[in-house]
Amino acid sequence: MRGYKEPSFQERTAAAARARNAALEKLRARPVPSPEELERRAAAQAAREVADLEKRAAKKLAREAEAKAREASKRDAEHAAVQSAEAAVAAKLQTEAERKAARDARYAARKGRSG
Repeated sequence: MRGYKEPSFQERTAAAARARNAALEKLRARPVPSPEELERRAAAQAAREVADLEKRAAKKLAREAEAKAREASKRDAEHAAVQSAEAAVAAKLQTEAERKAARDARYAARKGRSG
């Protein structure tokens, strides 16, 4: 029984050339699309591109609207925080004023008792 014989360099290049020629013949044998078919393909490609542009524009508008909504929400939260802080300060000032009035009343009462 004979062993496996490796192909020589010339055999490998010849096999590659045969394969390349077979692929070229197969490519040449393909039917050429008609002008109507080419126009149809071009129109379909243009429609896909327009749809893609519209889709990207819609996504961009959605992102911008979301960013504006987030900014408005953040502004509203900051406004509410400022208002609550102002209310707390006003309440503290009012209680300080009440405390001062009570202290003044006690002082006046002491003055009235001692004088």
